[in-house]
Parts: sequence; C-alpha cells; structure tokens
Amino acid sequence: MNILLIEDNDSIIKGLKYSLEKNNYNVIIKKLYNDARNYLNKENNIDLIILDITLPDGNGIDLFKNIIKNKNIPTIMLTAIDEEETIVNLLNLGAEDYITKPFSTKELIARINRIILRNKKENIIKIKDIKYDLDKMIVYKNDKIIELSSIELQILNLLFININKVVTRDQILDKIWECTGNDVLLHTVTVYLKRLREKLGTDIIITIKGIGYRIDEK
Repeated sequence: MNILLIEDNDSIIKGLKYSLEKNNYNVIIKKLYNDARNYLNKENNIDLIILDITLPDGNGIDLFKNIIKNKNIPTIMLTAIDEEETIVNLLNLGAEDYITKPFSTKELIARINRIILRNKKENIIKIKDIKYDLDKMIVYKNDKIIELSSIELQILNLLFININKVVTRDQILDKIWECTGNDVLLHTVTVYLKRLREKLGTDIIITIKGIGYRIDEK
C-alpha cells in the first residue's frame, strides 16, 4: 500500500514515516505544494494521502480541491486549526477524515487502516468459516456469533484491520495496555492468543515466530 505524505514538518515526517513503514506501508514524502502537485499530475499508484492544509508554498485545501478530489484518492487532512467550520468544510469537500495536531500516531494509523478497508468495500471479511464485521466488531463462526472478551475482541480487530500484515507482539501488548491500563507481561500475549484461537476453533491466525501474528486473505 502506497501512502503519500504531504507535510513540511520534519519531526512529523520522521515519526510518521517510521510508524507507517513499521506497519508495512510504503511512504512517499512531499514537503511542498508544487512538488506534490507535480507528483500527483503523473500516473502514480497512491492508495491514501495524508495532507497538511498549511504548506510553505501553498494551501493544502486548494491542492485537494484542484487535484486530489478529481483523482478520488482517500485523504486524511492534518490541521492545527481546531475550528468546527474548517473541519465541516474539509469533510464537505470530500475528505475522508481529518486529525488535529498534535495527534496520536497510533490513532492516525488506526484511521488509515479503517479507511483503506472501507474503500475496498470489505466491511465484512470472511476467511474459512469465520466472518468479521469491521463496523459492528462482531465475529461469527458459521453465521453464529462467537462471544469474546473485550480484550480478545480488540486483539482480533487489530489483526483484521491489518489483514495480510504482521501485527507484532509489541503492538498487541500496547493494545492490551490501552484496554486495561495495567503493565502487561510478554507471555500475556501468548495466553490471549491461545484463548482466542480456542474460541475461533479455526486456524486463521498465523504465528510469525519471534515477531507476531497475521491473518491472511485466502
């Protein structure tokens, strides 16, 4: 998946590039309005754009209106302006989402994953006899709902929104910590994955030894 990041702040660029590449996204960076415009005017395979509305040589909103919108590329707008009117205008223009600076990188990546899945029209993913509804966060086995704990469901959701990509043990630890607020031991991940697999009763979760876990589309 190719993500075009149009942003001139070096610290934001560095942090986002590292996090996105860690999540198996290919990141193309453009710092200036004109560079981004020239790049977009070529034939490029871009799956999603992260666009700062304030650039040194132009306005990101104008770039979206004049070029990006016509290309139908899902776009998340970065804005330091926490004003309702500005946000409403961005969404009315056709932007998929926005996030206000300063922002959580984890939250941004979660939004990116969800937008990409939504635009692939995969709100319900079926693998073997398991179906997962991304919007409702409900998992079915042979069309019967499987009851999961909140943490098990959060882990499964993390795997599904990163389908075909490895979710590291550290990412799962972070998710468990977010849910509980408690320090988590590394072996806790193994315990939760064991329970999750037992409840699913289907071997859709692949172990990547020493790294993490993955669910693949068949």
